[in-house]
Amino acid sequence: MNLYFNSKKFQLITALSFILALTSCKQTKENEQPMEANNILLSEWTGDYGGTPAFDKMNIKDIKPAIEKGMAEKLSEIDAITSNTEPPTFENTIVPLEKSGKTLDRVFTYYGIWSSNMSSPEFREIESEMAPILSDFNSKISQNLELFKRIKTVYDNSLETPLEEDQQRVVNLIYEGFAMNGAELDDAKKERYAAINKELSTLYTNFSNNVLADEENYVEYLTKEQLGGLPESLVKAAANAAKEKGKEGMYAITNTRSSMDPFLTYSTERALREKVWKNYYSRGDNGDQYDNNANIAKILQLRKERVGLLGFDNYANWRLQNRMAKTPENAMALMNAVWPAAIARVKEEVADMQAVADKNGDKITIEPWDYRYYAEKVRKLKYDLDSDEVKQYLQLDKLTQALFFVADELFNYKFTPVPEGSVSVFQEDVKVWEVTNKTTGEHIGLWYLDPFARQGKRSGAWANTYRSHTTFDGNKTVLGSNNSNFVKPAPGEPVLVSWDDATTFLHEFGHALHFFSSNVKYPTLNGGVRDYTEFQSQVLERWLSTDKVINQFLVHYKTGKPMPAELIAKIKKSATFNQGFSTTEYLASAIMDMKFHMADPTNIDVDAFERETLAALNMPKELVMRHRTPHFGHVFSGEGYATAYYGYMWADVLTADAAEAFAEAPGGFYDKELAAKMVKYLFAPRNSVDPAEAYRNFRGRDAKIEALMRDRGFPIPKK
Repeated sequence: MNLYFNSKKFQLITALSFILALTSCKQTKENEQPMEANNILLSEWTGDYGGTPAFDKMNIKDIKPAIEKGMAEKLSEIDAITSNTEPPTFENTIVPLEKSGKTLDRVFTYYGIWSSNMSSPEFREIESEMAPILSDFNSKISQNLELFKRIKTVYDNSLETPLEEDQQRVVNLIYEGFAMNGAELDDAKKERYAAINKELSTLYTNFSNNVLADEENYVEYLTKEQLGGLPESLVKAAANAAKEKGKEGMYAITNTRSSMDPFLTYSTERALREKVWKNYYSRGDNGDQYDNNANIAKILQLRKERVGLLGFDNYANWRLQNRMAKTPENAMALMNAVWPAAIARVKEEVADMQAVADKNGDKITIEPWDYRYYAEKVRKLKYDLDSDEVKQYLQLDKLTQALFFVADELFNYKFTPVPEGSVSVFQEDVKVWEVTNKTTGEHIGLWYLDPFARQGKRSGAWANTYRSHTTFDGNKTVLGSNNSNFVKPAPGEPVLVSWDDATTFLHEFGHALHFFSSNVKYPTLNGGVRDYTEFQSQVLERWLSTDKVINQFLVHYKTGKPMPAELIAKIKKSATFNQGFSTTEYLASAIMDMKFHMADPTNIDVDAFERETLAALNMPKELVMRHRTPHFGHVFSGEGYATAYYGYMWADVLTADAAEAFAEAPGGFYDKELAAKMVKYLFAPRNSVDPAEAYRNFRGRDAKIEALMRDRGFPIPKK
């Protein structure tokens, strides 16, 4: 369940993710023209590999004029389409629409890096200023009546005389996107619709910046006497983090999951665990200038008003109409089927932990800041499995090689480091590999890896594309990236990660492989259906625990010896351990997302709604939502995952079902025939095929929820 942004253009914080793919902006002033010649953000990408971004020449002063120029160019391209006097056709309307905005695409690549990887106070001011401007211009395109008339004519004609299959899919998606976003409203409603989007764009920016501020402002500094229980690798990383923050001799626990999680797992200092826990889960909820509750209430109110203009009762009904789930009721049915088993398992887990605490004479009642700590003790007791022992075999460098091995075995891809200095990067820690077809040597793209947490980088892990594969306007190769927040070690020390973090690493690489596998002609088809788009990443997680990966790449960081067979057996035996915690914290967030958007937000008290909804669900008091509402960036820093966080579980039904197919195949998880089918039907088509149809092509039937329940060790619900 990690942050994931994937589109043919970087998903900026606006209300319309579809219209973002058609972004434009206001005309550039004449007196700015001389700056354009020296503005690297506007320049075409040059050099090898089909051209690459000039990340090393980025200048923050170039952002505004570059966006303005790119938007002006986009508007001109739209005008050329609407002024065409020929009857609308796919070739004279849809094709130029797909070609439009190339300059702006390049600018947004840099903009996205500043926003997610290299933010600063100066950039955040620009981001706040540009958000409403971008929204205004998005509305000018989404509400361009002449453009929509041409699109609708092509769409209507295609119903009478169908186009080629991929062209038909493009037309359907574009028409649907415009219709869903108000293209058919009357003038008064269009004006209000645009005003709402403009206000939302500012709220989304404020929300994101508030969370980032709390992540940067709440750092816990420890003395040597406060390091009880912490593994050596975490101590060294915390010392390095403190040094980088000017506190040499101390130890910094930063307010990110990658730092918080291991601290809560191992620290013997209960008071400090509570403080670190509260720092993390109170982000955006501290009653100060960075508090997000008012932002959330306004976002919910505006979203409901906006879809009301389109005739929908609530935001959830509008958003899910073109998803696999189709309705919020279907999404809730899945979550409600799993929830009882999840919280029942939590009750068992808490009982086990309380028993350990009592036996140790700790005289405490399990609280949320105790869960990870005592769960680790239970894991040790039940399975004789020590997570820190497992970490000794999980080196980031070796895991990266494991990614490449899986890509080789399943996708026939070869990853080769590019010569140093041949491709520019935006930060010295970023590394780049060339991706080729192992058999033919054909160049497929470049993979960028930005692994470490730092000031100005948002938390979480995500994948992104700087350029997507298309062929309709010349063959375009892929520039894809993975971004993590591992704690940077002291010089010369290895990066050791948890099993969960290693799983996340594979998860995000699954998104990257989805980018590289693309075999579509038109840019629109590189998009995704939100409750399906996590499947490709979740399914790749399954290869971490395969014997070939464990035996080759999970070696001890000091001795180089492979993970012992008895340790492997313990890991596999404990595969469903703590599923109550992980499933419940995720589902609580997903259910809350849906409940917020099905409720009447008039005069809503966000904190009270969260408390009351969770109480009605019988949410266990010993844990919290994975993403508490005031920092739920998936849902409130934009609209990509709004009423879509359930999609991780929807996709995981497919994942568990597909994993059973591999487990049953003659060659197991490395079965060549089944792997080829997976790539052909589930990765390469991207959004050129309806996801349900694509899965049936792979499996021969629909996925079954029973596979998910078996996978998590939950009882299968009776029908």
